[in-house]
Parts: sequence; structure tokens; C-alpha cells
Amino acid sequence: METKRHLIALDLDGTLLTDKKEISERTKKTVHKAIEAGHVVVIATGRPHRASINYYHNLGLDTPMVNFNGALIHHPTDDKWDALHNPMPIRTAHKIIDACYELNVHNILAEVKDEVFLDQYSEKIIDIFQSTQNDPPFTIGSLKNELKEDPTSLLIHPKEENIKEIRAHLDDFHAELIEHRKWGAPWNIIEIVKKGMNKAVGLQKLSHYYDIPEERIIAFGDEDNDLEMIDYAGVGVAMGNAIEELKAVAKHVTESNEEDGIGIFLESYLKL
Repeated sequence: METKRHLIALDLDGTLLTDKKEISERTKKTVHKAIEAGHVVVIATGRPHRASINYYHNLGLDTPMVNFNGALIHHPTDDKWDALHNPMPIRTAHKIIDACYELNVHNILAEVKDEVFLDQYSEKIIDIFQSTQNDPPFTIGSLKNELKEDPTSLLIHPKEENIKEIRAHLDDFHAELIEHRKWGAPWNIIEIVKKGMNKAVGLQKLSHYYDIPEERIIAFGDEDNDLEMIDYAGVGVAMGNAIEELKAVAKHVTESNEEDGIGIFLESYLKL
């Protein structure tokens, strides 16, 4: 079995999770079968640790996890595992925050690993980001004063009419230091991480760690933050509900996240 061990990377939203943010029974059973057969299953998500750890435990994983699209790679249950944290320089963050103030955005949020800093109080944003009661509390107040460390990510909640202008500003002034992506509706959030961070970087580290070659990496995704990972994996799989650009780089397209896409693909590909 050892020679045929695969590394299976799962994106969460729109991929492993149904639209109700749950893991379907069939997919969960299949993932367990894959683990029993000796394959290595990891989560690779744009979400922070605190918003992914419940799904990690739900699947019974004991592997490292890729959070913040690769800006944090760590092992939730093994402190001795050598974590990689690649935040953006605080000077860059402060310049971006200044530009956001000038463009009059709704809100800005900074995350340092699992700590959250919110510029303006917002019930709605707190609801989205606090998945459970035991989440660390938000620090609320001017990011210029409160943010004192290099942030893992910055999230901008822009006014609809400013999105193009903000993204153009980020390209014109900060392209060599940061990456930015836009979340899907209804949250037209612009997410910013350090340049060069993406999920493929996380998979590369994990494939070395487990000594599994690229051709035996199976990765599932649906959004533009999955592009590098799906392209990098020997077996890149786009969900049926994925954006067209992702389907174009994927080697396979499976059913949607509402139709057990992951379970169906793994059953047939790994003959579980």
C-alpha cells in the first residue's frame, strides 16, 4: 500500500461543505475509507484556524492544516510540528489601511493567526467570524492604533462602487508585496495576504513532509483561491459548482458540493 499513498487536499467552502456548511454523510464515509486505506487527508482553506477546526475534528483528522490560503501551515494537534507563518509586513498593512480610510470603505479587519482586529464595530461581521462562543474576542477600534504585529491577512469590506478602484490601487502600489482576491457574493470582501502565498505553497510543504510526489496529490476546489492548488496537484479536481477558470485548469470535474462530489470522485479514483 505504501507506494500508492495519496495526499488528498480538501477546500472547505463550496467543496467539502454543502451550502448549509455541513459535511454530507456519504463524503464523510468516503473520506474515512480513504484514511483507513492509508491515504493522507488535509484541509486547505482560506479560513483561519478557528473557523476550520470543527470540520477537522468532525473528519477525525490528525494531519497538518493549511489556513489563510497558505499564509499559515500548522498542525492543530501536534505542537512540535514546525509551523510556517508568513504574514505581510505591518508597514504595508498600514499603508493599505490609510488608502482604505481615504476611499471610505465600510470596514477593515486584520487577523494575526487567530486574533481578530476590527476597525469599526459591526454586528454582522462579528456574527460571520465568530463561529463559536469560545472564539477569542475581537479587538475593536482603529486598526492604525490597535494593530501592532504583522497581520496574516487583511480583509476589506468595500462599498460596492469602490471595489474596482481599491483593487487597482492595490495593484498599482502594492503588487510586489501582496496578493488580493475577491470573495463571492453576498460578501464582496477583498482578502489580502503576503505575496506568493497560495494553497499550492501549503501542499508543497506537506508533500515533502509526507514524501508523496505531485502525481499522487488529489486536490478539490471551487473558487479562484484554489487555482494554484488545482494546477499544482497531479490530480486537480474542480467541483461541478466551480468557476469556469478552475474547471479549465483542472484534470477532472466532479459533481457539485451539494451532490457528494468529493465522495463520488474518491470512491471511483481510489477504488474504495
